[in-house]
Amino acid sequence: MKPSKHETTTLLSVLALLFSATVWGVMWFPLRLFEDRGLDGLWVTFTFFAGATVVGLALMPRHLATLWRQPWVALGITLASGWANTSFNLAMLEGNVMRALLLFYLSPLWATLIGWAFMGERLTPLSLLMLGVSILGAVFMLWQPGMVVPWPTGRADWLAITSGMAFAILNAFIREGQRITIPAKMLSSWFGVLLVAGIWIMVDGAPLPSVGSGVVGAALLFGALVIVISTLCVQYGVTHMPVHRSAVILLFELVAGAISSELLTDEVIALREWLGGGLIVAAALISARMQMRSG
Repeated sequence: MKPSKHETTTLLSVLALLFSATVWGVMWFPLRLFEDRGLDGLWVTFTFFAGATVVGLALMPRHLATLWRQPWVALGITLASGWANTSFNLAMLEGNVMRALLLFYLSPLWATLIGWAFMGERLTPLSLLMLGVSILGAVFMLWQPGMVVPWPTGRADWLAITSGMAFAILNAFIREGQRITIPAKMLSSWFGVLLVAGIWIMVDGAPLPSVGSGVVGAALLFGALVIVISTLCVQYGVTHMPVHRSAVILLFELVAGAISSELLTDEVIALREWLGGGLIVAAALISARMQMRSG
């Protein structure tokens, strides 16, 4: 029996989201590969998103005008995306892959607090449960022997946590930008990474990397293909699927990160960190349940 159009769309949406989740779960590998070739974290991030931005400007220039319909929202998307992606990449390079991913996935905690504090969203019993589980997960992840108060232990932790914060802020701005087209939001978010990474490079005084044109070309091509396609896949998936279902499917990023880091690195996650990570994943599932009820 031939599948219906709805069934085909649903299958394609699931596959698109799984592809994108896999890309971001294993993003640490190409980042470290290019770093080993001479492009450090800031430069490889800048180059990846330069490739994506060039493709976006070539294919979607007419959408740029819609950014002026809500210029402050567009600026928020630019800056939030810039920090979220740049700090996420650096966290994956400087820290433990799974720890960085799990701390990033505290983003539902920040999203709920932002919605309550700035957007007038009511805290329900379910959202309070999600906050409690998230905070408990963070306590397990961040606590170290001898600590009185759980606290990030290094720069990689701070980068991962603030990346999740910025991602939550980005989603809030995207929701507010109803008069800005999706392609314009994508272009704004890609350019934001160029802006933040570029400013960071200048502040750090990072010299131009001494690498061959082949390495730079490969990084540009990676951004033009992988970053663009994975972003389009997310947009397609969330457009054709309920938000709560897409949020659960995107958790596959953690599975991809766990499998790839287990196979390709010697990194170890302590039992305490796994417990904390499990609570963070549970909080993300509760957040998906909240989205289903609100929808």
